[in-house]
Amino acid sequence: MNRALLIPAVFAAMTAPAAQLDEATVQAKVAALLAQMTQEEKIGQLIQYSQPGAETGPATRSDVAKEIRAGRCGSILNAVGAEQTRAMQQLAVEHTRLKIPLIFGFDTIHGFRTIFPINLAQAASWDLAAIELSERIAATETAAAGIHWTFAPMVDITRDPRWGRVMEGSGEDPWLGSAIARARVHGFQGDDLSRLDTVLACAKHFAAYGAAQAGRDYFTTEVPEITLRDIYFPPFKAAVDAGVGSFMAAFNDLNGVPASANRWLMTDVLRHEWGFSGFVVSDWQSVKELLAHGIAADPAEAARLGLNAGVDMDMEGRIYGPQVADQIKAGAIDQRRLDEAVSAILAAKFRLGLFEDPYRYSNEQREKETMLRPEHLEVARDLARKSCVLLKNENAALPLRANAKIALIGQLAHTTRDLLGEWRGRGQEEEAISIQTALEEAFPQRVTYVEGVKTMGPDRSGFAAAIAAAEQADVVVAVMGEGWFLSGEAASRTSLDIPGVQAELLHELRQTGKPVVLVLMTGRPLALGPVVEDVDALLLAWFPGTMGGPAVVDLLTGKFNPSGKLPVTFPRNVGQVPIFYNHKMTGRPIDPKDPDYRFRSRYVDSPNSPQFPFGFGLSYTKFDYSKAKVRSKTLQPDGVQQVSVRLSNEGKREGTEVVQLYVRDVAGSVTRPVRELKGFQRVTLKPGESRDVTFTLRPMDLAFHHADMKFAPEAGEFEVFVGGDSTAPKVGGFEYRE
Repeated sequence: MNRALLIPAVFAAMTAPAAQLDEATVQAKVAALLAQMTQEEKIGQLIQYSQPGAETGPATRSDVAKEIRAGRCGSILNAVGAEQTRAMQQLAVEHTRLKIPLIFGFDTIHGFRTIFPINLAQAASWDLAAIELSERIAATETAAAGIHWTFAPMVDITRDPRWGRVMEGSGEDPWLGSAIARARVHGFQGDDLSRLDTVLACAKHFAAYGAAQAGRDYFTTEVPEITLRDIYFPPFKAAVDAGVGSFMAAFNDLNGVPASANRWLMTDVLRHEWGFSGFVVSDWQSVKELLAHGIAADPAEAARLGLNAGVDMDMEGRIYGPQVADQIKAGAIDQRRLDEAVSAILAAKFRLGLFEDPYRYSNEQREKETMLRPEHLEVARDLARKSCVLLKNENAALPLRANAKIALIGQLAHTTRDLLGEWRGRGQEEEAISIQTALEEAFPQRVTYVEGVKTMGPDRSGFAAAIAAAEQADVVVAVMGEGWFLSGEAASRTSLDIPGVQAELLHELRQTGKPVVLVLMTGRPLALGPVVEDVDALLLAWFPGTMGGPAVVDLLTGKFNPSGKLPVTFPRNVGQVPIFYNHKMTGRPIDPKDPDYRFRSRYVDSPNSPQFPFGFGLSYTKFDYSKAKVRSKTLQPDGVQQVSVRLSNEGKREGTEVVQLYVRDVAGSVTRPVRELKGFQRVTLKPGESRDVTFTLRPMDLAFHHADMKFAPEAGEFEVFVGGDSTAPKVGGFEYRE
């Protein structure tokens, strides 16, 4: 889709950029303004307050307007709407000495008013252009509501689906996660932050928040440096390389030092190693929480630790204020560190054009004309289709026959709030289209809806009606899974089962003998167990957003062919967690010739393998891989290696396959993963069509961190795997020679 079509000519004038400043001019303007500022005015720029009623934590109440007028506030979060942001901006610009504008922040995570599928679902599309476009639309709507800055993208890698915020990221793989991080930053920020269809992006949560022990939110993380650098850091580094304007410190402590007090993270790695020049904001009160962590004895010490670590702005913590002034006076914080933090924040405001026109984002006409535009809704529908993953399809259960009589079962088929998932921005459930509504439109007079079961609780009173409806139907479509509130922040789970008694009803529906199609809504991988055996077809819909209902029905009817692939591993049971495809080798791997031998790295009550592997996803057509070839037997430091394969559509429908390239370092100076994703391509083929797909590998694609933390490729043998998921077969190998 041409991105220019998103903004028609009549709308373009309202999104025209301010005069874009080159970086030298930005820095000169920052230096000139900084020279005029008092210490109190400087400290004020480090302080962010929230509007009352925020959903991200327990807000500390105060007269925010008074603080703005006094110049003791640099940013506001959760102020939404052109009218409100204009009024608050006036307090800063018209009542302070230097007229420094506020920067307004908001959690636009997977859409603002038009809600796209949750981020984990988007990752299942493996479509970087579609993801970037969704963020451009999100930025356009966010900016039209008077907001300059989004607290996204969340680029945390996670391998533990018990952690609720897995829904907010891109899954378990650093290669895929890095590619998506770049796409999201480009989508939010574009190539000119002075444009009114862009917002400042924020890479979060730095770092290793997704590695919380036991999957418990806000909890401790202990991750070796080599694992940080090879697994958890790459998406953050990719965001820096893409020009992200801000970072957010994580809640967790990392190897004994909370992120908001971790100078190694925020300064040594982020600024000195990677060259990040933006600013760092704390997470909600995370500097204040240094007291609860037990690393700070009082607010003054928390302020010192946070600012000296490299956290420039304090989000709603009320910690940076008199404490910073006192710590500077005492010599515990260097004045240069204060100036550095203030300069980074001011630079962002200059780049956004806020000094040229503080009210440029607060245009009520633009706000009214921007939200839920038809083009936005169509992109949301398209991305939702691409995000769904077909996990099972036996007995030709899908697509549904055009004349089928359908029993539609499950609370989630009817509700619209659950479609939006957690972090719905300003999305309205009344504006979302349910699966029931969309299915009834596609099959007039042929759908019987019975709720049958709630997502939570032990109530079985609706089972009989659901079974009766199934017995009168040709096919059962059950929409079940998690309610929206079970995935997201502060939504860790100890069980990965489908909640309540939904699985029991599925089992009873199976006994009717009618084909059962399960549409699974969830924000995380679930341990489905016998549920997989109780259904003929399983379509993973995640939380698909505003247009989720029509998108799901597009796939159920065969109007579109499923193409999603899992960005995370689905375990057989919670006892396998954490589980991920790119694990290390062991000294006692299972011997395929004797898989039941006891003294191997295995379970006695379950296979090691997952229910569904990373990268997995079916189609209504059949793809064949053939003629795979690794071009050369060797790769030199100044050379490239090419891997090719022929992909053929042997079915009767057009379809899209995500061709995946994996590499294994056979022997390294430190242990290496059994395989690693190193490339992917979405390929669409008509029935009977074939295409040669070629990947290019460069030496740095083989690089990893050595024991001394040097990042470089290492001479040796490499195996190559190509296919449709992470269990792809070996197609060859080569030697890298230094």
